[in-house]
Amino acid sequence: MKPVGTAFTALARAASVAALLVLLGAGISSAAETPPQVQPAAPVLLAYGDDDIWDENGQIIKKGHGAANMTQADEVAMTADPIEGWNRAMFTFNDKLYFWALKPVAQGYSFVIPERPRLWVHNFFHNLMFPVRFTSLMLQAKFDAAAVETSRFIGNTAFGLGGLADITSDSKPFRPIPSTEQDLGLTFGYWGMDNGFYIVWPFLGPSTGRDSLGYVGDYFLTPTSYLNPWYWSMGAKSYDKLNEVSLRIGDYEALKDASVDPYEAVRDAYLRLRLKKMND
Repeated sequence: MKPVGTAFTALARAASVAALLVLLGAGISSAAETPPQVQPAAPVLLAYGDDDIWDENGQIIKKGHGAANMTQADEVAMTADPIEGWNRAMFTFNDKLYFWALKPVAQGYSFVIPERPRLWVHNFFHNLMFPVRFTSLMLQAKFDAAAVETSRFIGNTAFGLGGLADITSDSKPFRPIPSTEQDLGLTFGYWGMDNGFYIVWPFLGPSTGRDSLGYVGDYFLTPTSYLNPWYWSMGAKSYDKLNEVSLRIGDYEALKDASVDPYEAVRDAYLRLRLKKMND
């Protein structure tokens, strides 16, 4: 494991030993006294190292080597949600914001602007995020993928009217060049950093401690962050978000309708998606 992952593993094991000693000293005989609503349905994963995943009893649950071998169930189970009260409140806030403001505006926008121009806008902003993807791939030592992203950027910028047309994927005379969606949060995970804790930010939506740290770096790699005055930058990012919502109206509603607890459904879907992208 990389130094960051080793440090997290050592801290987690030390914390588990200390917690067991405190419980024994207090005379708590078993975990049966845990309230039913918080009793885990499966062994609690306390550490993830180069070789093993351990439970609270010190037993090896899964052998592996690096974060790339984690299953989606492992990733979801290992991501703590210690501030669930805050997260549920912010989830409700974002949910109301979506249905009361963002969705109606996006519906009006899609009614006025046909789908093809909205796809051009999507292509433009996606092409503009090349520095984030390129830097992340270079930091992961995925040089071939970084070269592919560079080819896409040059081709779409030079021959796709500044990125409005995604000729590297859509043009039939040429072989499509796939895009690799990476960011600094995924890069930290590739290096071995755990998700940390799950958190929901107002306006931004679901995240983790690791991904929140990645957002900071991504901000400085995003060209629209440097638009001046500041409200131009905010306006450009808001327009990009509005355009994306207009292309995906119905996805969020379908996820909510199919789940018993929408908060948990969104949380688990986010964590699984991030793991999938990290392993691509």
